Amino acid sequence: MKYYSLNRKAKKVSFKTAVIKGLAEDKGLYFPETIQKLPSDFIDNIEQYSNEDIAFRVIQQFVGDEIPDSILKEIIKETLSFDFPLVDIEDTIKTLELFHGPTMAFKDVGARFMARCLGHLNIDSDKEVTVLVATSGDTGGAVASGFLGVKNVNVVILYPSGKVSEVQEKQLTTLGQNIKALEVDGTFDDCQAMVKKAFLDQSITSKIQLTSANSINVARWLPQMFYFFFAYKQLKNKEKKLVFSVPSGNFGNICAGMMAKQLGLPIHRFIAANNINDVVTRYLQTGDYQITASHQTISNAMDVGDPSNFIRIQEIYKNDFDALKEDLHSYSFTDDQTREAMLSIYKNSNYIADPHGAVGYLGTKKYQKKYQDTQCVFLETAHPVKFLDVIEPVINTTIDFPPQIKAVIDKKKEATFIQSYDELKSFLLDK
Repeated sequence: MKYYSLNRKAKKVSFKTAVIKGLAEDKGLYFPETIQKLPSDFIDNIEQYSNEDIAFRVIQQFVGDEIPDSILKEIIKETLSFDFPLVDIEDTIKTLELFHGPTMAFKDVGARFMARCLGHLNIDSDKEVTVLVATSGDTGGAVASGFLGVKNVNVVILYPSGKVSEVQEKQLTTLGQNIKALEVDGTFDDCQAMVKKAFLDQSITSKIQLTSANSINVARWLPQMFYFFFAYKQLKNKEKKLVFSVPSGNFGNICAGMMAKQLGLPIHRFIAANNINDVVTRYLQTGDYQITASHQTISNAMDVGDPSNFIRIQEIYKNDFDALKEDLHSYSFTDDQTREAMLSIYKNSNYIADPHGAVGYLGTKKYQKKYQDTQCVFLETAHPVKFLDVIEPVINTTIDFPPQIKAVIDKKKEATFIQSYDELKSFLLDK
């Protein structure tokens, strides 16, 4: 499999090069040269396959022969060492829980898969790779956990000061070893801008090999296709039109769902459920794509004003606005609406949703007002324990710490506070 840059000014590369580089030389995102549909009998009989078998069939064409099948299967086995249950919320609304991994966020899958791929691809090299990543919440913890102790890989995580939850901060600042955290005086967009600038800075890249573990990296992004297959496998009624509502920030997750549809999964439509950071919602209404400064909300992982992966979505739909608009609906919701949804779900379904899942739920409710004969699945992307200060006052219930959180919550935070790009540059070169 070859990958090309969406800026179309760089040469095509292998899976290995795409993973290690993260971004192309022209700073475009990598995209697979071909997408081959899976056999229809595989989709029709998906219940007969294990999650590991499904994941291997889904990802193998994108890896090709660069990782032997036996090793790829072992990587998948280690990646998928937890469950992905589909839970009933209402008659035609379900949620897919993606938070049963080590850091209790959906990003565990992509981070673990990428870490193991990078570890294998770099196994015969003495050259160190620095994984540089910006996080608005859960990416940092997932990357920290996934890459902890991986040989010849250093990890530097930038996160916005005061704009992630206590649990999220502890998960990315307490592991030590090859994991370093930088607390940035600014927003997630500021963090992401610093990371992008570092990738463009030859005075850095001439001295150290940088790669990204955000969803811009193909090995972080593509495994997210698994979720949609796992949900479809568990559906008892496959006759109704299937619609996924995805809480969307950087748009990697929903883009992976669109890739799953390209592989033949019978998904009718997608809902991009946004908080007030609504660049895509406005784009679908007006046809005018305008990035904006991000605004802080209680669903902080979606506080993104310049979603990196949207260009991949446009590529999937060949920049055909009408075709995209047919498949993708998008709605925006306020914090007050999100709180009301969390309370409603708890009262009516005895289910505790995190703020991101609640936004996804709101997307399904708004969609079904117009399109009633559908089966909607919203993604529950993080365990509610990560947002205690938001959820507990709303539902008036105490949420117990699961073991994964108990293991880090009392550890001492270790982070370096920075205010400028020059401080990031000095940190990288000094390390």
